Amino acid sequence: MIPRSLAGGLFLIVRRSLAQHALSTAVAALASALACGLVIAVFAVRQQAHDAFAGSASGVDAVLGARGSHLQLVLNAVYHLDTSPGNIPWSLYEQVRADPQVDVAVPYAVGDSWRGWRVVGTTPERFTRLEERKGRRLAPAPGGRVFDPALREAVIGSAVADSTGLRVGAEFHPEHGLSHEGAEEHEEEYVVVGVLEPTNTPADRVIWIPIEGVFRMGGHVLRGAGTEFRPKPGEPIPDEAKEVSAVLLKFRVPMAGMRLDQAINRQGKDATLAWPVSRSVAELFDKLGWMDRVLALVAWLVMLVAAGSILAALSNAMNERRRDFAILRALGAKRRVVFAAILLESTAIGALGAAGGWLVAFALAAGAAAVVRAQTGVVLDAAQVHAAAAFAPAAMVALAALAGVLPAVRAYRTPVADTLAPVS
Repeated sequence: MIPRSLAGGLFLIVRRSLAQHALSTAVAALASALACGLVIAVFAVRQQAHDAFAGSASGVDAVLGARGSHLQLVLNAVYHLDTSPGNIPWSLYEQVRADPQVDVAVPYAVGDSWRGWRVVGTTPERFTRLEERKGRRLAPAPGGRVFDPALREAVIGSAVADSTGLRVGAEFHPEHGLSHEGAEEHEEEYVVVGVLEPTNTPADRVIWIPIEGVFRMGGHVLRGAGTEFRPKPGEPIPDEAKEVSAVLLKFRVPMAGMRLDQAINRQGKDATLAWPVSRSVAELFDKLGWMDRVLALVAWLVMLVAAGSILAALSNAMNERRRDFAILRALGAKRRVVFAAILLESTAIGALGAAGGWLVAFALAAGAAAVVRAQTGVVLDAAQVHAAAAFAPAAMVALAALAGVLPAVRAYRTPVADTLAPVS
């Protein structure tokens, strides 16, 4: 064990040295904090994003849609991010809905928006039977209700309400297409009858209207029967003319997904069943995996650069402190004390950076969470603790200590007689 007096002396030397070289110490500590925070944020945001996106799809077992990419279908129907791959006939929706192994089948009709917020046509079952997350459905806040499928009414997500100021009783005209710039307004006017309670999912960014309203929207053409059909006011729309963009499915038994996958994806040619949805989410993160690896590599390289800055700061100070170390040696300090002082100083700088790294990580995670929420509606918790919050600071302190070895060796080898000899 180090004697108490010796330990006190070491801490005194380190404290005075840090204060004497405050600028270089602050720069090195700041670089360490940025590096440590970047590593923590990269790993924490990656894990949270994966869990949040997977959780947003937990209430859906499969998505049925036009023939094409499973990932595109899930992104469009579940996360409201991509464009629709196309439409499928209403008859296919009815067929799947009637399947005894299918518990819930909710149709979507998309393609319109309002000021950049997506308008999705659906049925009241989206709110009454389909869960957004396990055990939780989309529910209007007090004072609102679900739309009447026969009227021009809308239910809006909480993010839409917060951003646009729409409230119960407000009226708006949907716009054709998904882009607000240059979009043409439909003549049909819809009234908001409900604002949904926040769910921290993509559903918060959607304007929900009756699917019949999408069918009858001016300029829309139905091709469910293979020929164009333009609905006329007051005239019923035959089922064979209707078409939907996607159908969200919840199964009674897991085997239903395997059976429908075989029938639709492997034997059929007209539609795609994205099942299970979790596989498509995994595919999404696999496609982005290279980006995660690059960011992680950059973060670790920045940490190495931070350790290099500590090495440079201590090395530059060595020329000024050679005489101080020689005096300490002349007063009886052993070589190992001088060595330990430099090593302790570099470790202290790394520890300061590691402590600041938690603040930097929180700031970076909060910024990333704000961007993710604005773009997708998915909410990340910047305060959630990840294992990186432990191993990244430990790695920073270890690298800082390693960076101090070379300057400590130089201090250890300081020749007392030559250094204290008078200069003629």
